Amino acid sequence: MSDRFFPNSMPDFVPENPKLSEDEKEKAKQIQINEPGTDDSLQRLLSLPHSTLSQQLQRAALELKETIVLETWGLTGQRVEDYTLYTGTLGTAFLLFRSLLVTRNKNDLSLCFQMIKACDSSSINSRDVTFICGRAGVCALGAVVAKYLGDDQLLYYYLAKFKEIRVSKDHPDELLYGRVGYLWACLFLNKHLGKDTIPSTSTSTIVSEIIKNGRNLGKKGGSPLMFEWHGERYWGAAHGLAGIINVLIHFDLTLDEREDIKETLRYMVRSRFPSGNYPVSEEDRRRDALVHWCHGVPGVALTLVKSAEVFGNKEFLEAAMDAAEVIWNRGLLKRVGICHGISGNAYVFLSLYRLTGIVEYLYRAKAFACFLLDRGHLHMIRGDMHGGDSPFSLFEGLGGMAYLFLDMVQPKNARFPAYEI
Repeated sequence: MSDRFFPNSMPDFVPENPKLSEDEKEKAKQIQINEPGTDDSLQRLLSLPHSTLSQQLQRAALELKETIVLETWGLTGQRVEDYTLYTGTLGTAFLLFRSLLVTRNKNDLSLCFQMIKACDSSSINSRDVTFICGRAGVCALGAVVAKYLGDDQLLYYYLAKFKEIRVSKDHPDELLYGRVGYLWACLFLNKHLGKDTIPSTSTSTIVSEIIKNGRNLGKKGGSPLMFEWHGERYWGAAHGLAGIINVLIHFDLTLDEREDIKETLRYMVRSRFPSGNYPVSEEDRRRDALVHWCHGVPGVALTLVKSAEVFGNKEFLEAAMDAAEVIWNRGLLKRVGICHGISGNAYVFLSLYRLTGIVEYLYRAKAFACFLLDRGHLHMIRGDMHGGDSPFSLFEGLGGMAYLFLDMVQPKNARFPAYEI
């Protein structure tokens, strides 16, 4: 099991050193992302004041962004082979959108739009309906970027295209390819364009059908709700309970529906491994191995944090805090991305920090980011860390690391991309 992650030898907490001299701050700014990591260099990063470290992370993020744009857009001749947010061009566009919000660089906005336009053409006949892997992501991000461009005609175009998307009963219920992945796109539009951009009349039937499906399958086991994808009853964020619940709790639910969701979460917490990790699925209850956003404790933890916020429930917060301990100890994965890598696992600490204000969680997010900043490149050169099957993508590769670095600049505004809203 330990071959999946690096041992975490970082201190549980290192207070920031606000008394660094100006010379020391300037020296700190010179540490480069590809500098060979040492215990001293990592310790130095961990003790930096956030204002100093955030400048360094932002610079590293922007350097990575330029490389990612070159590899996924420039060297391809601006052709789109994979349009998705997950491993394709839309993921680079989403990174540019995040960079725009942090730096206000208008060049990011224009380049982001060019990519969305190409993804629009590439996805025009797609039957995939989700934000992460489908047409909904293209149209939703297109509409929001059109707003930032101040182009009402373009905004109406992408909204109209979004409303042409048809979610059928043949679609699964999960996040990456299913109906909650479409619902998340609706939440994204309502956040950026206004509360009733996609009204509840357009989503309530889908929400009800998902819960009905969950109840029907839940009758066969010990959980009020259960869902199936390709014959397996998954628990995680990508295909299972955690991802579905994380979206559903943003919508207006009946009292009975809310109670079923809470009892399902309690079932999951009761059924976790003695280590505190969570099973991949009902069919895989013995293998305590994966500490990924997609499968395992990180995705569940993010859902528990949101559930604690929505329901005001102390037990869900405590379960999320327990989960964070597992991630601290086993979450320095030998992978870089957000789906199943260090970058994604850091978001659990950011989410807990945002909800609780406990500075130790900000430190732990900073520690994971500093580990990547200090020695991620070195580990990838040595072959100790996997850069992802799509090495420049948002969910599997360096795109996710750049996104995390940008989010560390404004940690209270940090959100796991396409999962937290």
